[in-house]
Amino acid sequence: MIHPSEDDESLTKPLGRCSVFYYGIGHMLNDITSACWFTYLLVFLTDIGLSPSDAAVVMLSGQVADGLTTIFAGELIDRFGHFKVWHIAGSLLVAVSFSSVFGGCLPCKLIGSDSAMLQTIGYSVFAAIFNVGWAATQVSHMSMVNCITLNSTSRVVLASCRNAFTMVANLSLYAVAFVVFNIVGAGTPAAVENQYRWIAYISIFIGSCFVVAFAIGTREPRLKLEAHVKGYVRISWMHWFKKILYHQVALVYVLTRLVTNVSQAFLAFYVINDLQMSLSSKALVPAIIFVCSFIVSILLQEIKWTSQRLKGFYTAGGLLWVLCGIGILLLPRNMNAYMYVLSIFIGIANALIMVTGVGMQSVLVGRDLNGCAFVYGSLSFMDKMICGVALFILESYQRSTPELHNCSLSYHFFSLNRYALGFVPAVCALLGVIVTCSMNLQTPILVPLEEPLLG
Repeated sequence: MIHPSEDDESLTKPLGRCSVFYYGIGHMLNDITSACWFTYLLVFLTDIGLSPSDAAVVMLSGQVADGLTTIFAGELIDRFGHFKVWHIAGSLLVAVSFSSVFGGCLPCKLIGSDSAMLQTIGYSVFAAIFNVGWAATQVSHMSMVNCITLNSTSRVVLASCRNAFTMVANLSLYAVAFVVFNIVGAGTPAAVENQYRWIAYISIFIGSCFVVAFAIGTREPRLKLEAHVKGYVRISWMHWFKKILYHQVALVYVLTRLVTNVSQAFLAFYVINDLQMSLSSKALVPAIIFVCSFIVSILLQEIKWTSQRLKGFYTAGGLLWVLCGIGILLLPRNMNAYMYVLSIFIGIANALIMVTGVGMQSVLVGRDLNGCAFVYGSLSFMDKMICGVALFILESYQRSTPELHNCSLSYHFFSLNRYALGFVPAVCALLGVIVTCSMNLQTPILVPLEEPLLG
């Protein structure tokens, strides 16, 4: 029989390479479909004839469904556990429903009508179903971190590996999109639907392969099972609401997601409409961003993490985004090649703020394992709702943006796309830095990863 102190010591040891790897790939299906959602949904819906305001309604319906599901999923996971069951069930729902988001309006085909209202309703329903599955997968996967290990450095490494494979997922999507856009022709709404249908099918296949590998290589977290066996009391919501750190971490996480989601949603509009770059730039510019994020995420796994380093790296990433935002606002069309340079720094900044932002959540949870799913679920709820409203407002005003085709090449009109891609993320990043600097993070003495992924 293992003595409790010995058992606790084993749980604080650094994780090995395989454990980190198998956990990191578990969110690939969510990540590749999410990349398609934020990068191409608004472009796709407007390309097939929906107005910007109707397209915004479709995205908002998905974000609301996602946000509401995170709360219920977090509460149920805290009560009953079974992370892998929730993860696999959510992944199945994502795989089944995502193709319908980009696969044409099913109610329109059944009823035989292509009215704008029916299209909006049809796409909104499948967007909501997709996001329900997506939320269940996300909450179970994120909250699993704290129940896999008690080692704080390993928790940050797990988040870093997860973020690295998020970049792999995004790169996979843009590689697929680049090939499809160059091979499959587009000239009519039906042809556009065919393009995005192929992108959706291939994305689902790639993501599903990684979900299977995750299910085989990752065990149900031992800490959560022990918590149920020992009858630990479930932590109430008020326990978290009374903590100042909870509200600070929540604000930083929401601001961080606003930076990444809003910038990703309007990147394609900016490079095509404002900078007048080639159509392939819709895939190439995001690909550069995610290559740089992937490299930085891998390098961050080699660091011995402390609370001060979490705050310092987040501050560096946030300030770097502020500089990138200024560059986006001022970049004229005749210098659009510099967008590739900006993409490098955006990718670095995204990795810094995402890895450290999620790391702060692990510090917040600490050893309070019977409430960890609620923390991740509630923070995700705020993220989805606020991001959904922000994207809805920005997209609703997009149709009022003037045409720029006849403008001077040196002209840098402050269009909605410039504000959405440059100003909004920069302000959110700056606010995130201010909140981060005010935090009082307390982390235990950390031990570096025993087998770094670069070893």
